[in-house]
Amino acid sequence: MKFDIKDAMASALRLTQANRLLEATAEIQQAWTGKRAKPDEARLRHPLGEAVKALRGLRQRAPEQRNGNAAKSLGPRKSPGGAEFLTKQFACHAGKRDYKLYVPAQPAGGRRPLLIMLHGCTQNADDFAAGTRMNELVHSHGMIVAYPVQSGAANASVCWNWFDPSHQQRGAGEPAIIAGITEEIVASHKVDPTRVYVAGLSAGGAMAMVMGAVYPELYSAIGVHSGLPYKSANDVMSAFGAMRGDNYAAHRQPQIKTIIFHGDADTTVHPSNAEKIAGMRPDLHPAEQSAGRASMIGGRAFTRTIRRDTGGAPVIEHWLINGAGHAWSGGSAAGSYTDPKGPDASAEMLRFFLSEDE
Repeated sequence: MKFDIKDAMASALRLTQANRLLEATAEIQQAWTGKRAKPDEARLRHPLGEAVKALRGLRQRAPEQRNGNAAKSLGPRKSPGGAEFLTKQFACHAGKRDYKLYVPAQPAGGRRPLLIMLHGCTQNADDFAAGTRMNELVHSHGMIVAYPVQSGAANASVCWNWFDPSHQQRGAGEPAIIAGITEEIVASHKVDPTRVYVAGLSAGGAMAMVMGAVYPELYSAIGVHSGLPYKSANDVMSAFGAMRGDNYAAHRQPQIKTIIFHGDADTTVHPSNAEKIAGMRPDLHPAEQSAGRASMIGGRAFTRTIRRDTGGAPVIEHWLINGAGHAWSGGSAAGSYTDPKGPDASAEMLRFFLSEDE
């Protein structure tokens, strides 16, 4: 029997009302991992009411973010200038995953950059590409974009399993698959190996942090939107705690460039997670802060914080967006979990990834 987040929430609430707390926790674990724990094995590290509240947050969005709860499968669309949006599959010892590959027309001369984009829970590649508009933005750079697709067999809500220790290490699990997809594209599409990047939203942002931590030689920079630090959880229930912003022990962070976006009104993943990512490089210069507002009418205000290395190069860039919830900033209403009011996270990520200087 397959459970989704909505089913699990309703079932868990009924069981909680009947004081059957362990069974309710098992329902939540079923929805999150796709594997049902026995009631006597379900761990209640955190009050179930708080876990259910966090789970409910995955389905609630502000009015401007309600672009459809289900991932949108947009199907084939015409691509400009001879670009292709291909469906691929990669397999290795750790498993197999489908992925979509956007290949713009080959620019004149030289190798080109690659961006790996990791979708959030309930999303798919077409939906994430439409919402972030990344395919439209990469043309001037000749950048290839890949969208690995999580399997419903691996996670019932198609979340990347960033919270599971078996998917937090090099050479195993989902990191090995995503790294394999990256290496395959680098080898087959004349990619510059010094210009390979990984970014993601929510669970995808958390998995981007995993990739930077365990495969730092593959990626030159990370983009994390509404995500969580590496190893901020080690099971389902501690994942809910991390999403709430509970304290946890600091773990090593990627020693590579990282750009972070988070809404200060995010009730699904607490914005303190972005602060923790931004603050885990004590070797950097003190933070420099500036404030601004997205350029469109009614655009959101934001605070941008930059931390530089000893040579003055920007290494951490943290955007805190006023009034934004759990959604891709500046995204298109054609995709789910987007906030069109801006600022434009996609354009700013590309600037951060590709610019040599601030």
